[in-house]
Amino acid sequence: MIRQILLAPGADELNYEIRGIVKKAKIIESLGFEITWENIGDPIQKSNTIPVWMKDIVKELVSDDKTYGYSDSKGMLKTRQYLAGLNNKREGVQISEEDILFFNGLGDAIAKLYQFLIPTARIIGPSPAYSTHSSAEAAHANTFPITYRLDPDNSWYPDMDDLYNKVKYNPNIVGLLIINPDNPTGMVYPREVLERFVAIAREFNLLLIADEIYQNITYNGHEAITLSEVIGDLPGISLKGISKEFPWPGSRCGWMEFYNKNASEEFNKLCTTLENAKMIEVCSTMLPQLAIPKIMSHPEYVPYRKNANERIGKRSQIMEEVLSDVPGIKFNKTKGAFYNTIVFDESMLNERQYLPVEDVRVKGYLAQWLNEDEMPHDKRFVYNLLASEGICVVPVSSFCSNLRGFRVTLLEEDEDKFRDTFTRIANSIRFYLKSA
Repeated sequence: MIRQILLAPGADELNYEIRGIVKKAKIIESLGFEITWENIGDPIQKSNTIPVWMKDIVKELVSDDKTYGYSDSKGMLKTRQYLAGLNNKREGVQISEEDILFFNGLGDAIAKLYQFLIPTARIIGPSPAYSTHSSAEAAHANTFPITYRLDPDNSWYPDMDDLYNKVKYNPNIVGLLIINPDNPTGMVYPREVLERFVAIAREFNLLLIADEIYQNITYNGHEAITLSEVIGDLPGISLKGISKEFPWPGSRCGWMEFYNKNASEEFNKLCTTLENAKMIEVCSTMLPQLAIPKIMSHPEYVPYRKNANERIGKRSQIMEEVLSDVPGIKFNKTKGAFYNTIVFDESMLNERQYLPVEDVRVKGYLAQWLNEDEMPHDKRFVYNLLASEGICVVPVSSFCSNLRGFRVTLLEEDEDKFRDTFTRIANSIRFYLKSA
């Protein structure tokens, strides 16, 4: 018995269904069934091949004794100078190495960002939401996250009227979160959408935060415009990393770029606090920081990334071919990142629907899972799909959304296997919606 309660009221908002559903998939896998993992954006899990030249860079760094020491608290100076230079090649706000701060992955950066805000200071983010953002924001505020709507009937673009009214009538909102390219929808926002975010931030004196970890993963003729290109003189933070782009998810290496630190005294204090917090930790992991300029300046890097994007783009076309004519769902083509969110026509869902499950043991587990109180209809489908087809996806209701659907990835490198997976998903949707 502990003499005091330990957890803040918002702690139970820390939920990560993207990994949570793995526990159930592992049960089925332990029974001897193969699982198709569509729950998480890990390219390595999907047999993404790291090129030899990139591995050679890491090998060389590992052989150098200096790699094993501390870095500067903000991050390696040469790496920060290199990244500032990349930003400054664009038209827009210019930064120096002092405007860049490294973390042990963007998850660490996001947690720190919300940790130091007072509980009444709210950051409004998109819905469907990326769980790391929405959970951290809710936990810091000790209540539910505040979100603006992404519209599946308008290419998943933000509902700007919804955003504007929520900002106007909630003075506690101090910042706008943009995820571009977006996770979980795979959309890339055009300049006019980003400029509308900036206009709202300017009108209400708000901080702009952009999660841009997928900024160099776009395809089929689309390119992502960065926050630095449109923000002007407003205060802002860009969140970036290498886990998806190289890809090197196990590196746990991400960074913040601060824009216009002196535009606001309060913003300057926040940046300084984040820097001081990192100083107390000493530093972030050295090896991936050292690798960044060597890898990104390598002559093979741009062609490597271009080829990888083209392959993702081709898989997005296969997904469109297989799913776009399935009745009862809303399907949007993806433009960036490597996800797609499929939404059901909710009027067609009910608790009697099912998918066939032959194995008695799996059927028993499914029956247990479906006993969860007040289970959203999309979660019922996700559990049925896992039990019936061994395909592990994530319900949209777990992305802080009132919509009902599921998120998948575009990461499977084997195109025949990719097509087979989504053909099975399409057939499962057709059966499920007609089953009751």
